[in-house]
Amino acid sequence: MNAYILNTETDVAEMLESVGEPTLDSLFKSIPSELRLKRRLNVPEAMTEPELERHIHALTRKTESPASKVCFLGGGAYDHFIPAVVDVVAGRSEFYTAYTPYQAEASQGTLQAIFEYQTLMCQLTGMDVANASLYEAGSGAAEAVLMAMSISGRTGDVLVAESVHPEYRAVLATYLENLPAKLVTIPCPNGTLDPAAVAAAVNDKTIAVIAQSPNFFGTLEAMAEIGAAGKAAGALFISLFDPISLGLMRKPAEYGADIAVGEGQGLGNPLHFGGPYLGILACRSEFARKIPGRLVGETTDKNGRRCWVLTLQTREQHIRREKATSNICTNQGLFALRAAVYLAAVGPEGLKETAELCLRKAHYAAAELTKIPGVSLTFPGHFFKEFTVTLPSDPTPILAKLNAAGYHAGLATSRWYPKLKNAVTIAVTEKRTRGEIDGLAAALRNALGV
Repeated sequence: MNAYILNTETDVAEMLESVGEPTLDSLFKSIPSELRLKRRLNVPEAMTEPELERHIHALTRKTESPASKVCFLGGGAYDHFIPAVVDVVAGRSEFYTAYTPYQAEASQGTLQAIFEYQTLMCQLTGMDVANASLYEAGSGAAEAVLMAMSISGRTGDVLVAESVHPEYRAVLATYLENLPAKLVTIPCPNGTLDPAAVAAAVNDKTIAVIAQSPNFFGTLEAMAEIGAAGKAAGALFISLFDPISLGLMRKPAEYGADIAVGEGQGLGNPLHFGGPYLGILACRSEFARKIPGRLVGETTDKNGRRCWVLTLQTREQHIRREKATSNICTNQGLFALRAAVYLAAVGPEGLKETAELCLRKAHYAAAELTKIPGVSLTFPGHFFKEFTVTLPSDPTPILAKLNAAGYHAGLATSRWYPKLKNAVTIAVTEKRTRGEIDGLAAALRNALGV
């Protein structure tokens, strides 16, 4: 417990004597006087343990969570049901405290868990290879672009749909800021990417085309046609997907994706006030040696018993820097485990049922909300569990009224898309009930005064 106890005056005196300084002031004499703080730190006085507990509880009462109100928030983070078995397995100490598996002989449990995760991600996406996971979908998209640059050898444009999550696009822009590749955003005035716009924008220097389905607005994209338009010019096709949607929708491999990236938060991981989350990345087999991070493989030991090893680890720490595919330092192993337990628990039929519930409830919600005068769907086209509506006026005060009525009602899109000043995205997961959806519609009517 000594690590959690402050240094006593005796401790300080002994350390000063050891380094040959008489006082703390003399220890810091090399720091110019004008750079030193000449007052006490502006922090409260120390509290006793009971006082600190009361203070922390008071702070937590000020914080709202998705559980404190009926949650219709989305935008890449969703309030899905988490089976109890996920917490039970992931909470076991051998998983919860496991460190990175540098030594295979001492890390068989962790390696097997990652191997099972990789297997499940391949089954989910239809792709040949999945890595041991990444941080979240935004940096996963950036890693996919770096991977595409290495595969293609091109240094031209990276085409990304305007309908891709704006925060993912911001991460991409940051990664590419000092690289020769140029990020080009293709407008989506109708809420989806037109394949003809892709065909007009690609050329023999285009590195990759990136599209997301369901996209940020919740609308489904024509992924096969978008991918084909890019591939006609030799560009790679990077697909961003929602894992839950794959219970019903076509898998990325089925519509021609070269690299598939997803946000794994919805697979058994809580909203966590915004993170940490789970980045899924899978690809075709011919690109395996360009994949970032790690790959765990199955083999046999000298006695012929089944075991697991780090088959590939193309990180800077392990190989020459110029040969590394990524500088990612670790993966989100515990969240990958939770995703694997979730998928194993619900199975293919459970995932399909979850997706069907999301689909049906979202369409019921859209139908009820658009019955309200002045409320309409912002974009045409099909949607899965999330959709965008246009309200008759600025959503900010309306959402505030709905919050006061007990609803986390949605996200105002003007934060990212100024032209959509009255639009709100609303997500409906399998957890929402008919009563909750009807309650939201009634609360919106009341907020609008209609």
